[in-house]
Parts: sequence; C-alpha cells; structure tokens
Amino acid sequence: MSVYTELSHDDVADILAEYALGAFRAYEGIAAGIENSNFFVTTDNGRYVLTIFERMNAIELPFFMRLMQHLAAKGVPCPDVMPRRDGSSLFEFEAKQGCIVSCLPGGTLHTLDNAQLRSSGHAMAALHLAGAGFDMHRNNPTGMAWLKETVAAVRQKTRECYGVEAEDLLLDELQFQQLRIWRDLPSGIIHGDLFADNILFERQAVSGIIDFYYAHDAPYVMDVAIALNAQAVLLRDDDQGRINVFLDGYQRVRALDETEKDALPDMLRLAAFRFWVSRLYDALFPRGGAMTQAKDPEEYRRKLLLHR
Repeated sequence: MSVYTELSHDDVADILAEYALGAFRAYEGIAAGIENSNFFVTTDNGRYVLTIFERMNAIELPFFMRLMQHLAAKGVPCPDVMPRRDGSSLFEFEAKQGCIVSCLPGGTLHTLDNAQLRSSGHAMAALHLAGAGFDMHRNNPTGMAWLKETVAAVRQKTRECYGVEAEDLLLDELQFQQLRIWRDLPSGIIHGDLFADNILFERQAVSGIIDFYYAHDAPYVMDVAIALNAQAVLLRDDDQGRINVFLDGYQRVRALDETEKDALPDMLRLAAFRFWVSRLYDALFPRGGAMTQAKDPEEYRRKLLLHR
C-alpha cells in the first residue's frame, strides 16, 4: 500500500458522508506497498481501510469488490467491502474510484517462521477452495503478452543500470518462458500477490489476507509458486525446509495433484521472472507519490537465478 493521492480531513469526511459507518474520528496514510493510495480511517463504529485506485482499470473494479464479498461470505479472513448508502461499492474522488473495506485484526511480519508458513499455506488452500464457486473471471494481467511488452520497455535501462548480464538474463528467460505451454492444470481464482505484507497474523496463525487487486484466474500452483518465492525462499540454506513447511500446510487442506507437483519447479522460475520484471519497471520508471515504497529488483533476479 502507498499514498499517491493525498486526502484532507474534509475530503475523507465528504467520502464518509455517503456511508453509514458512524461519526468520523481520524485518518492516516499507509506507506507500505506500491500500488494504490491507502488510509486507515477510524469512526465511532471501528477502523476501516480507504483505498483510492491509482492504476486499476475501472471496468475491472467490480470484479475485486464482488470477489472480496464472496470470499468473506465463505469464511475467508479477507476484507469485506462496505456498501455506500445507495448500495454501491465504489466512490469517486478526482476522477479516480475508491472503496472502503473492513480492517482486519493482526499485523504483518517481515519474515515468517515455520508455524506461520504452515498457517499461510493452509489459508491459501482454503482461499482456493472458497473461490471455486465465484462466478466472475479475470485473465492474467501479467501473462506472456505483458512479459514481452515489459521486457522490451525495460531492456535498455536494465543494461544501463544493472549491466549486460542482467539484460542477457531478461532475454534468455523470456525465450525460455515463451516455449512453455501450461495446459490441464487445476485452475481457478488465485490471489496472485501473497507476500508476507499481504498477510495478517495473530501470534502464529493467519488472521487476514489483504490486497486482492492482482487476483485472477490461473493455475492454483502458480499462486503457490508466488507465495513460496515471497515467503519461504530467503536465499538461505534452510529454504527447502521452509518450502516443505508451506506445502505441508497447503496440502492439509487441498492436495496438489501430480501435474501440479511436476509443474512447480518451472512455476517457481516463472513467478520469479514476473516479479523481477515488474520490479525493474517500477524501479526504472518511478512514479511520484507522497509516501511510496519501491521494492528491490535484485532480490528477484537472485531468486530467478536460483531456480534456473
């Protein structure tokens, strides 16, 4: 989460006037993350998260609103979208759209221990099962077409800033991934971005999953690979043990079939490549913002090299 659009006290009050959430008491910007503008808002009824969407396609926003409502109704510990007085889910501010969602208990952790990894895997599998009945669909926003376009956009600056070896790696991995064809893998709605900063914990157990704005239809094992890279792979000697713990937690709820187990090594590689490319783009073409936090591309280059 970040702040690119700044809100005054009066701005928040005007937005809240269209909700039945109690008297407005306080608000503050949230600096973690990189995509949207986010604020904690406190009213007489409790604490909420107000989000203004900075780069999201407005046509896609109803998908995310309905997905969170669906998952929350199924018992997944995720934000529930607060309705406005007219029943709608989205408000408009300076030609941008936004929403207000429930604020979940717990806090984020920088590094997860084994018990937390197991709980995270368990929560992801439960999310996959709960999303199976969702009746809306969204294509992968970072699929092959996006990879080709973004690699072309960052190629020159990558060479200038990170060297010829980094550029060569970009092109070689893109060529490899273009030859891979993934068919007949169990698929459905995935979170798509389950990093540790998108999971809330109370002690050792997951108390919330947040930031569903990368959710889309894809093989479940891709979600597993993204989470393993983000949570379990620390580029340390105990990485394999950490991977096994997450997978144990996941498979206690939903067992991976043989096709998924066979695909997982290459999915780890693809997931690392996707996030390296996206971080390169954000680092090389930064956006202005009142409170922003870019993430290091080199972490995911090292993870890609590990999987290769």
